[in-house]
Amino acid sequence: MSFYGMNSLNMQTISQQHTIPKIDPKAENKVLREQTDAFEAVIVKMFLDTAMKDEKNLFTSQDDPGDKIYKSMYRDELAKTGAGSFGFSQMLYDYLSQKEK
Repeated sequence: MSFYGMNSLNMQTISQQHTIPKIDPKAENKVLREQTDAFEAVIVKMFLDTAMKDEKNLFTSQDDPGDKIYKSMYRDELAKTGAGSFGFSQMLYDYLSQKEK
């Protein structure tokens, strides 16, 4: 299923869980790169959330809400740190920068 083929219910679910950054195709190159990297970070975070959802608690054997928050923050930082290196950002940047020229 393509991104454009997703129904509005799926998009609402994604937007409730993750803040989808706005991308302005007419932005300067540096700003456009930052926006596409931020978009890639959201995609990577979604992958990490899905892949690590059954991960055991890090510090306790009980279901601790603090542990869930810590793991979510950890995955968020992993996604932000890795943004720009998976290729989604580059493909989107190339497409948008060529389209406007």
